[in-house]
Amino acid sequence: MKRSVLTRYRVMAYVTAVMLLILCACMVAKYGFDTGADLTFVVSQTHGVLFMIYLVFAFDLGSKAKWPFGKLLWVLVSGTIPLAAFFVERGIRAEVEPLVSAPLATAKA
Repeated sequence: MKRSVLTRYRVMAYVTAVMLLILCACMVAKYGFDTGADLTFVVSQTHGVLFMIYLVFAFDLGSKAKWPFGKLLWVLVSGTIPLAAFFVERGIRAEVEPLVSAPLATAKA
């Protein structure tokens, strides 16, 4: 497996997790203090697009790592739970890193 598959998953996991935290703060401002409705709209739309990209990259990593469906589902859903993506990403990196660093056998003709 290429390192780029893991790297792009990790980047999107962090970006999605940070955007979700920002979205949560915007929602508190919007519904708790009646301010920031426009900012909340922009942040929610941005998070939605980034989350879709995260889903594609997580699915790509899961299919290449041959995860069972339950594990893949947990990784996909972790992007919707504040702070969960940080912890899930750390575990996934530890699990997938040996698959990435394993040297590929080269065929000699």
